[in-house]
Amino acid sequence: MELRQLQHFVAVAEEMHFTRAARRVNIVQSALSTSIRSLEDELAAKLFMRNTRQVQLTAAGRVFLDKARLAIEAVREARDAVAAVQGLARGRLAIGTVQSLPAFVDLPALLASFHELYPGIEVRLCQGNADHLIDKIRSGAIDLAIVPLIEAPRGIATRMIACEYLVAISAKDHPLAGRSDVPLSAFRDEPFVDFEQAWGTRQLVDTGFRHAGVERRVAFEVNDLGTLIELVSRGLGVALVPEAIAEAEAETLGVVRLAEPQMCWELAVATLAGSSDEIILDGAPKAFMDLLITAKSVDEEAEAA
Repeated sequence: MELRQLQHFVAVAEEMHFTRAARRVNIVQSALSTSIRSLEDELAAKLFMRNTRQVQLTAAGRVFLDKARLAIEAVREARDAVAAVQGLARGRLAIGTVQSLPAFVDLPALLASFHELYPGIEVRLCQGNADHLIDKIRSGAIDLAIVPLIEAPRGIATRMIACEYLVAISAKDHPLAGRSDVPLSAFRDEPFVDFEQAWGTRQLVDTGFRHAGVERRVAFEVNDLGTLIELVSRGLGVALVPEAIAEAEAETLGVVRLAEPQMCWELAVATLAGSSDEIILDGAPKAFMDLLITAKSVDEEAEAA
């Protein structure tokens, strides 16, 4: 049994006419009839009832039609899978990330795995704030970005890959250091160290304080995590950061856990939206996205265990 025979059979079954089916599969009618007879001989069953006016499926033909369609679709999917792998033999992938990403995703390990799977793909990496990276997606400079987002911008599709609660960090000798269930109002008179306003984390913190009806004073604006941590450790202000970042710096900083409602720092993969505002990727970007989602799933399962 050959694939072309299945295609011929499906064409006749759907057209219910040998002449139209022959035109559809681009062969002469006599060749189509021969192909169908050969298939029937192999199956030892009549698939069609024929007369001068019409063609109808037999009971065996109706059962075989469903299986033939599945077989043709399976072959198509197999061919597409092979073509996709061959398409990743070479090419480019441009990724954008925020600077605080390492606390949530082991990007070096992820890129190493991707390179091992697809050594012919050239990978470019850039860092920046969320607004900057979204602009790069829109311009086509990067394929996707891993960013903190409160709400997906117009024309951008996102998929959340991590959610971390924010905690406050301070100098070790700060009066609030080590405390839990601390309301945002306790920080009303504190100087803050924070990122510039284009950063997703800054936008989340601003929104949280605004909803709580608490004004705060940002004494220092920075554009990198290292400087923020250094200023806080020197006692020049407090800051709100994702919990994983605070835990990584717990030896040099005080950690203050906040009261409900807590703010959740959502990390998402962002890319251009399709016609239905969903993520549509193929080739190297899709392969990287799949690898990232798989890696996060494995990490979450390990944490749960």
